[in-house]
This record gives sequence, C-alpha cells and structure tokens, in this order.
Amino acid sequence: MNSQNLYILMLSIHGLVRSENIELGRDADTGGQIKYVIELIKALSQKDDIAMIELFTRKIIDTEVDPIYAEDIEKINEMASIIRIPCGPKKYLKKEKLWPYLDEFSDRIIQYLIKIKRVPSLIHAHYADAGYVGARIAAILNVPLIFTGHSLGRIKKERLLLKKGTTEKSIESKYNISTRIEAEEQALASAELVIASTRQEVNDQYARYEFYNPKRMVVIPPGVDISNFKPPHKTDKTPHYVSEELSRFIKKLRKPTILAISRADERKNIKTLIKAYGESELLREKANLVLIAGDREDIKKIEKGPAKVLKEMLYLIDKYDLYGICAYPKKHKNEDIYMLYRHVAKLKGVFINPALTEPFGLTLIEAAASGLPMVATNDGGPHDIIKNCKNGFLINPLDSKDIEEKILKLLDDKKYWQKCAKNGLKGVYKYYTWESHVASYMKNIYKILNRKKYTSIFKTNTHKLPYVNRLLITDIDNTLLGDKESVQKLIDIINNHKFIGFGVASGRTIKSIVNILKQWKVPIPDISISSVGAEIYYGKKLVRDKSWDKHISYRWYPSKIKEIMETIKGVRQQPESTQRPHKVSYYMNPKLAPTKEELLKILRGYKVYANVIYSHDKYIDILPIRASKGYAIRYISIKWGIPLERILVAGDSGNDIEMLQGNTLAVVVGNYSKEVEHLMQEHRVYFSKEKYAKGIIDGINLYNFLDEIKIPIKSNEG
Repeated sequence: MNSQNLYILMLSIHGLVRSENIELGRDADTGGQIKYVIELIKALSQKDDIAMIELFTRKIIDTEVDPIYAEDIEKINEMASIIRIPCGPKKYLKKEKLWPYLDEFSDRIIQYLIKIKRVPSLIHAHYADAGYVGARIAAILNVPLIFTGHSLGRIKKERLLLKKGTTEKSIESKYNISTRIEAEEQALASAELVIASTRQEVNDQYARYEFYNPKRMVVIPPGVDISNFKPPHKTDKTPHYVSEELSRFIKKLRKPTILAISRADERKNIKTLIKAYGESELLREKANLVLIAGDREDIKKIEKGPAKVLKEMLYLIDKYDLYGICAYPKKHKNEDIYMLYRHVAKLKGVFINPALTEPFGLTLIEAAASGLPMVATNDGGPHDIIKNCKNGFLINPLDSKDIEEKILKLLDDKKYWQKCAKNGLKGVYKYYTWESHVASYMKNIYKILNRKKYTSIFKTNTHKLPYVNRLLITDIDNTLLGDKESVQKLIDIINNHKFIGFGVASGRTIKSIVNILKQWKVPIPDISISSVGAEIYYGKKLVRDKSWDKHISYRWYPSKIKEIMETIKGVRQQPESTQRPHKVSYYMNPKLAPTKEELLKILRGYKVYANVIYSHDKYIDILPIRASKGYAIRYISIKWGIPLERILVAGDSGNDIEMLQGNTLAVVVGNYSKEVEHLMQEHRVYFSKEKYAKGIIDGINLYNFLDEIKIPIKSNEG
C-alpha cells in the first residue's frame, strides 16, 4: 500500500450536508453526524498520506433549502470535496424515505468512479443508509469498508417500544426500522473495521446484532474542536452574558454555579436535576443553578416534545421556589457558551449531564477543556470520558440523592476540585482532539490495508467485447423462454444490431444453460452468468472469468453452511449436479421451511456471511456475500466499460431482484412471480403486460434501446 497516495471515499447520505455553517438542528437528520464527518475530513486532509478525500451525499434541488445542496461539487479544501449524487426525487427527503433510491445512488457512484478512472483505497460509511451503499460498492470494487453506525436501529426500536402506546407496527410504518436494521447487519457483515465512539457501544449496542464481531471493532472517540474552550484566567472579567442575562435571574452571581447545557429533550432528564437541587437545602445554599435548554421564543409555538419539557421545567422551578438562585434564559449565542463554561470554572462550580442515555456527550469535552469538573450519567460516552479524564463522578440519573451527593463532593473538596480540573484538561488533549482521533484512525486503517492485498476489478479491464456499447441480459426460465415465436423474434433483433451484446443470467449451471438454450435454438450468448451469479463465462468457448471466482471467495465457507442446513426442517439439498464451488442449493417446503429472514438469522447466529436467495416458493440458493446476479452485472459493467444505463435486464422471479434494482434499464415480464411485485414501487423498473420474450421486446421498445436510449419518468421521481 502506497502510504502517500490514499483516496478515501466517505459516505454520509441523508440530511443537509455542506462544509461550512452546517444547519445543525434544522431537523432530526441534520445533526452531529454531519458535523463529525466534515470535521473528520478536514482533519484527515491535513495528513501527508492523503491524496484525495471525497464525501458522497445526495443532491437536492428544492426551493425550501439552500441552493448549495444542488451543486454537484463543493470544495472543502485542496484535498477534499463534497460530491452530490442525484437519486430519486429532486426534493429534500427524510432519511426514512430514501431506502428505495439507494441502489440507484450506489450505481451512480460506481459510474462516477469509472468516469474519473480511480478506485478508492477504502470506503467509510456513516449511518445505516450509507452502510448499505458502502457494502455494495466495497463488494463490487473489492476495497475495504469501514462502518460507523452513529446510532443503531435495534437500540432505537427497543427504546421506542418502551414508550406507552407504541407498537411494532407503528414503529415500522414511521421509521422503516426493519429495513434499517437489515442494512446495519449487511454493513457489519461486510466491514473490515467498525469505529465506535465508546466502549459501551461495542459491548452493549453492537452486541445485539447477528454479525457482531468485536475483533473488527475499535473505539476512537470523536475529535472535538476545542480551540474556543479554555480554562479561566485570573484577569477574566465577568462575561457580558452573565452580567446582563443571568443577573435577571440570580441575586448572588459570585456563588459557585451548577451548569447544565442540553436540548429541551425528555431524555436529557432536566427534571431530575431540578428535583435534586430543589430538595437539597445544602445545594441551594452553596450554589446557583443555571439551565441552558436551547433557544425559545414562545413555548406554545414549538414542537410538542420540547414544549412539554420546558413547561415541566418551569413548573418545578416554581414548585421548589428557586427564584433568585436558578437561571433559565431563553436565548444564547455560541460565544456566550464559551464564556459561561469559563465563568463557572472560575467560580469553582460544577458541570452536570444527567441524561438518561448519552451516546457521547460533546458538552462534557467542552466543559473539561474549560477546566470545569463534572458529574455525569453512568452511560455511554460519559462513562468513557470520566474514565479517561478522571475529572469527576458518574451518577445514577434517576437517583436525585446520588446527584446531590456527587455535586456536593466537588463543591466541598477544593483540592479534589482542582485535581479534577487539571486531569480534565490533560485528558481532553490526550484523547479527544482531532489530532488524537486522526492518529488512531490512520493507525487502524493501515492495519487493514497492510493485512491483505486488495486487487481492484478496474485493473482487469484489458479487453473489450467487440463492437458492443450496450448489453441485454435476461433470465432464462419464464423470462427469455416460454414462447418460441417471441424468442426467435428477439434473437433476430439481437442479430440485426451488432452493437448490442447478449447475455443470460440464470440459476442454472453453465451446462444446464447450454443444454436448454440449444433446445430452444438460442445461440450461446456473449456473456453467461450462471448459478445465480456465482459464475461468469464468455462467448461460445465458455471462457470462465477466474477473477470473478477469486473476487467472490471473500468470507465463503460452504462446508459450514451445509452442516447448518442439515439441521433445518423443510429443506432438502438439491442433486450434486446443481451444486457449485460458490453455490449451495436446496429444495424447500414453504409450509415447513423458515422464511428468508429466519434463515438469515440462523446463519448469522453461526457467523456465516452469505447471500440467501428464495425463488418460486420452492428453491433456496446460498451464495457468497459478494455474489448475485446484480453484483455480477455491475462487475461486468466495470470490467467491460459498459455503463449500467446501457444495460437492459429482464427477469420474473426472486432470484432476479438484485439485478432489476438500481440504474440498469429493468423490465419484468408479464408472467412474473409474486416475489417481485414490490418492485412496482422502484424508481426504474418497468412491468410489461407481455409474457416471456415478448415482454423483453416490449421493454426494448419502451426504453428505445435500439436507438438513443430514453428513460420514462415515473410518478415517484417527483
């Protein structure tokens, strides 16, 4: 691996992504993840090892958002750029609505890479949607995948189910949670490295997944820009925000202060903090309480959740009569927060984060960098931060007495307070700056890159299929074959247009393909994809693509699969003649056999990485995780330089689904199986009313495939 020439491809798809003035908090999709990714890229781009970093996100053309989100390329600096890829509707969509368009997004990235003739050294995907895309691209290009989940679907589902009146059905309807979880499983199965922010993420959250493998996980705390956060100086004057804003609430501004900063969110547990303070005579006597709970104008005009929290906060302040010792200002600026931390540190106060759950805890890092000891919830990020920085106490966030005792320990013991302040400053610079983050990041990616050699399939592109600038690839049974007259008509069309390459993609073995085509008087195709994508052959001589064989051998253990399948009811292994080095096949009884989802869960329980394909309610094919008809077609597209938008694919059943999705020109023939009905909602899949080869011809006409290709716009493209 050339350590001076790394090309890192980042993926962060949802939300509003730009390099400056990030619209944090505009909605649930535009938050800390985007800030983290942008700052990571800026920090990495300063390394001599990096030749180029490109962040791929979604292109948005919408009058409701800034025009910058419609720009194809935005330069971050000389080494880094944001590349915006169109997919699905032009307008802004919430992340839960993006799933149907991610195959298209994947294909467009591959087309972009073909155009620039460059392969990334690695792919780093952020969140489940990018994990899905990253797994596909990494498999096709044979490059390592790094995955950072940021937040996880299984955890979200568990927490939502704890809420009264919330059902699995309502969660699925609103969040597409099963799709998200499956995407996360695929990302974990494909990733060479999973980066977590805290040890709790690794030991607790990721452990809930079937493809959990702690050996491929590393904790690298997010880097934080702490340039604006400094400990107080003796000459510091009382900040304007304190003298002008907090003095409206507090009588004695020079008393030590307990500071809490968070959103007005129920999970931030502001009510328990107020209860602990309000019920403690000692706390009220020794310190003031300052609550920064976001900005607000009129509580009646904000969202229901924050409004509820703020109303409860005001009620409790009144209940405990905290006037004159508790501040709860309506507004603040960033610079106010910088100065507020320093002011509280100068008064020998305490920072507190009493959240019920806290994945990381950015405010804890800011407070520590300001020389402020802390008390924080014994969960996630705070657990690691206080362990690393040794600058305070962990608390049970539901125990108001525990909160009181821990705050008093810091307020009463000035020597220990001073020790915590010094430890916090030292720990922050050691563990939580971007410099420390990037050092750990680079160390871990080199471990991956040096562990094994990655040979990109771009490098195999030494030949061209003669005269071909587009491809027709069709399934055989019940798609190409079924009506002799239309088969012959289709063959005549292909023979009369020399610039069209002809291919088949079938679940049959190559021997079976040759025999059935011979029976129907169909000439041997230019490309034969056999065994549901497990093998690729070229021309009449059936030259096998050995590079494909090597490519799909990744994490493939067929003997282990066979052992597992012997224990499963309702399945029976097909004859040895149908088995292949990269495919094991079974008959199934749909009344007794597990569903596809159930079988995947069983295999994953044994840490088996595989692609499971059900078709016609009677066949099960199990292939390597990188093998399918869809993957094979994308491999062929890259190897032979034929864009996906010039490849027409035709199918009828479950084992055709992957090749029908994405940026190919797809047609489903009229005699299709129910397994493919859901593709009617897909961005670019045409359902013909004509059966067999006649349906393929119908698709050729629809796309104007013999001339200048035209792609009809569906209503769902918006």
